[in-house]
Amino acid sequence: MKQNKEIQAVKAELYKSSFALQQTAVLQAANIHQAAVMVYKALKTGGKLLICGNGGSAADSQHVATELVVRFQKERKALAALSLTTDTSLLTAAANDHGFGTIFSRQVEALGKKGDVLLAISTSGNSANVLKAVQAARKLGLATIGLSGGTGGKLNKACHLCLLAPGDITCRIQECHLAMEHVICDLVEGWIGKK
Repeated sequence: MKQNKEIQAVKAELYKSSFALQQTAVLQAANIHQAAVMVYKALKTGGKLLICGNGGSAADSQHVATELVVRFQKERKALAALSLTTDTSLLTAAANDHGFGTIFSRQVEALGKKGDVLLAISTSGNSANVLKAVQAARKLGLATIGLSGGTGGKLNKACHLCLLAPGDITCRIQECHLAMEHVICDLVEGWIGKK
């Protein structure tokens, strides 16, 4: 009997995830397409994609960079994408010398240039270091795309475009973020291969 209840609980969680993805499809399809266009235009003209986020969003940052540099589903030329979450020496030096809030903005200042895109990921939309990275990017003339949840927090207004996962449950937001990221990678990879 207990096993049946647990199996029903597993199904319920998967249904919740599925429903969140369906809502994302309805509410964000046009924005996802626009984000992909922004990334594609930057890569096509010699720019790069910089990506940042904390915790699970840091993992997403690395995931997206990997999909673009190595490949998503097709063999094609490597695409210029860089996760700002991976250099432990740099991250710890910036945090120690300038404060944790600067770990991404410092890298944007060093690596970003007009024509690049910053993908800033924060499930709450209120991560201080992600917001500072967006400010630094905009100051340098980068296009900025946010990935957040619910109403998007401060990130929604800080970015040129912000993709929002429905609700305020972190795991559901992260599941929707991954799906949106994969769609962006798929579109960009397809366009790069054709043009």
